[in-house]
Amino acid sequence: MSGSNGKAKARPDWSEKQVFTTGEAAEICNVSQQTIIRCFDSGRLQGFRVPGSRFRRIPRAELIKFMKANEIPTEGLESATKRILVVDDDDQIVELFRDVFSDDRRFEIRSASTGYDAGLLTESFRPHLVLLDYMLPDINGNQVCRRIKSDERLKDIGIIIVSGVVSKDEIEALEQTGADAFIKKPFDIEQLLRKMEELLGL
Repeated sequence: MSGSNGKAKARPDWSEKQVFTTGEAAEICNVSQQTIIRCFDSGRLQGFRVPGSRFRRIPRAELIKFMKANEIPTEGLESATKRILVVDDDDQIVELFRDVFSDDRRFEIRSASTGYDAGLLTESFRPHLVLLDYMLPDINGNQVCRRIKSDERLKDIGIIIVSGVVSKDEIEALEQTGADAFIKKPFDIEQLLRKMEELLGL
């Protein structure tokens, strides 16, 4: 999209915004504001009016629901930066990921060393991808994976199990919990990065 001066207009970051105006919804959906207003007034797009005014407001969840129902890509609501949660109790592994990705502006990294902390951070940080160690001090990674994938709000989060587990049965058990990929330790960082890019659509 270009401005009147011909320069490219920076894309707004809608990733944290929870309530949208009809103009913002129109920009995100790439339709006219009048189209959004008509959909709102007809009940196809749910929202509320600001008390004492004619202004319409659309909650994030309702906008996403509307976009999915009309096959409108929701990427416009996502930040350009992909959030990565590293779950591993090995400090050296965590530091390796931080070193590798610290200069890569495509990623924002957070880490957790237990399954419990991973659950809390998954809720608050809402990662796009979890790099999950199988052997955690409190619970196994497959339990973390199962909890994430069974939650309707979180099930689209990509999960890569990173582990020294080599048994075919154990790998199959991990895949059955919903893991999207398995990378064996010690791993090739380039191989891991390629798999991350594949799952994140980069």
